[in-house]
Amino acid sequence: MKIILFGATGMVGQGVLRECLLDREVESVLTIGRSATGQQREKLHEIAHKDFSDFSAIAGSLSGYDACFFCLGVSSVGMTEQEYQRMTYDITMTAAQTLAKLSPDMTFLYVSGAGTDSSERGRVMWARVKGKTENALFRLPFKAQYMLRPAFIQPMHGIQSKTKLYRALYAVMAPLYPVWNALLPKYVTTTEQVGRAMIRIAKLGAPKHVLENQDINNIR
Repeated sequence: MKIILFGATGMVGQGVLRECLLDREVESVLTIGRSATGQQREKLHEIAHKDFSDFSAIAGSLSGYDACFFCLGVSSVGMTEQEYQRMTYDITMTAAQTLAKLSPDMTFLYVSGAGTDSSERGRVMWARVKGKTENALFRLPFKAQYMLRPAFIQPMHGIQSKTKLYRALYAVMAPLYPVWNALLPKYVTTTEQVGRAMIRIAKLGAPKHVLENQDINNIR
């Protein structure tokens, strides 16, 4: 299986990349980001691409893949809706539309978030934008699309968020992870589980196309 991965330097993307590199059935991984991951593996290939509003310059390198794992995302804190939509909806759709033209037989997996608003009409700005993004992705002519909506994600294996505030929060929360997992298992997952779930969905599909946190954890 050949995979394209967006967002490989982010917290979730790092976890997904780790699982892809460990999985024997993943033949190759192509990461696309503004910077390289810093890793060197035989099956890892990387493209540093600065302009996420236009992928035409690298389109020749994007065909022939079985799945795309889209883990690119930003926090909405301090952003206007227009800014957040540009970073979330516009970039995702530009990438997805490019891939849909090149590889319509591809399976597209998008890391969204718990609380996403599929109606696009709720009061929470980020949830509306995520819902709009999910709905638009479902309209593209891929083989299949899956939206993953994790809640609290515990980073594993030394993985850290690039955001300073989040790193501090995770440092505080880490010792409490077993407690949260015991008390609220429906709302807690890990970078490892998200990565493994995405690979398995790409291989075998899933019983539903919108997967909440507990659905992600149930995939083995």
